[in-house]
Amino acid sequence: MLAQDYNIIAYGAKADGKTMNTSAIQSAIDAANKNSGGRVLIPEGIFLTGSIILKSNVELHLEEKAVLLGSTNRDHYLKLNRWLSLILADNQNNISITGKGKIDGQGRRLALNIDSLFYIGHLDSVSYNFADKRPSHLVRPQLIEFVECKNITVKNVTLMNAACWVQTYDQCSNILLDSVTVNSDAYWNNDGIDIQDCHNVRITKCNVNSADDGICLKSQSAEHNCDSIYIANCTVRSSASAIKFGTVSHGGFKNVTIENIKIFDTFRSAIAIECVDGGTLENILVDGVNAVNTGNAIFIRLGDRNKSKDAGLIKNVTIKNMKVDIAFNRPDSEYEIRGPELPFFHNTFPSSITGIPGHPVENVTIENIEINYPGRGNDGLAYLPLSRLDFVPEKIADYPEFSMFGELPAWGFYLRHVDGIKMKNIKLSIVASDYRPAMVFDDVKKLNLNSIIIIGDNKQKNFVLHNTENVEIDNEQAVLIK
Repeated sequence: MLAQDYNIIAYGAKADGKTMNTSAIQSAIDAANKNSGGRVLIPEGIFLTGSIILKSNVELHLEEKAVLLGSTNRDHYLKLNRWLSLILADNQNNISITGKGKIDGQGRRLALNIDSLFYIGHLDSVSYNFADKRPSHLVRPQLIEFVECKNITVKNVTLMNAACWVQTYDQCSNILLDSVTVNSDAYWNNDGIDIQDCHNVRITKCNVNSADDGICLKSQSAEHNCDSIYIANCTVRSSASAIKFGTVSHGGFKNVTIENIKIFDTFRSAIAIECVDGGTLENILVDGVNAVNTGNAIFIRLGDRNKSKDAGLIKNVTIKNMKVDIAFNRPDSEYEIRGPELPFFHNTFPSSITGIPGHPVENVTIENIEINYPGRGNDGLAYLPLSRLDFVPEKIADYPEFSMFGELPAWGFYLRHVDGIKMKNIKLSIVASDYRPAMVFDDVKKLNLNSIIIIGDNKQKNFVLHNTENVEIDNEQAVLIK
């Protein structure tokens, strides 16, 4: 039996882009929910609205030429949990957003209107980020926020122009995001997809263009974690990191598979795997990444900014079948909202895998990796000689980012505080010379190398071991410089 349709026109909605349709859309959702579920139909046209609350067994369906247009008046937005959002759901089951229409948050105009509220005294100072000269994320609405919901489907829709994060799923389970387009370079904090402490998530065939992290896994609660996450066949463009774990990482992440990802024009890392808040990150597979014009290929970081318990763990991570072209200039120069400039001079950053003293990253496999660097690293711009490896700061409690240590002593890979690392079929190349060696290993145990090829750099010391033990070289050509 087909679910009943509830056309918002029948509830008084008008497709003129000017009439406020919040109550009409909400009435259709409420009617569908009351009658054991159904499909709320957004037909062709532009429908202006404030916050709507999606309820159990209701599918919000946008026809191909339908536009759900977010209000630019902050007073038209609600919050059920953490933040304001255009579409909200709290503790609901079997909810969907489908169709080939668009959800447009008008984020920049909304954010600037909120900014003006502060200057006329309608928002207090807590609501304003003085350092960055913009309204806090606490007062800028998202497009979607679902919390503690089960059986969620978001499919085919286009989500665009958010004033803050585009979509957040928090402590939810059984989520399918399929063929979703995110196009949000409207304002700051425009993460494309945020998955926070969720279980059984599939993100497939999505196309994400975002002014902040593209697809981001977070763990806000020490009592919860992200578990059983599958991300595949997606394309990501990001003015931060394309795929990222661990902006917050209190509980952690486990059993995550990422495969067949295309990345381009990304300012920070193609893959960033971070755990810095005491959580456990384990059993991660990244298989098949092709990235062009990005600032960094791989960033794995175990830190400890948590003060209430011991440092967490990163273990059992495999990254394979990856090809990356590193940019010399800013990869995000064409974005409206670009990542912040670094406050220091630096050469191109290598990929890095770093733990902290007494807490190494454990059991990592890096296999079939090709990274092409521009080179041009010079000691006049920034200089860190090999005799000063101990000068690389630990920054145990700092925010994790590929540039966090400043100048690093290698141009290809830098590893420190790692226990158990296998590197096989690695090809690193540079277009122009770089004063640094290709690879540096510092405080690394159980290092296994097989078929490492360095192209474009013929230094005698291109491969540096410092305080490193239990090294296995599987064949005479383990390190080939040509």
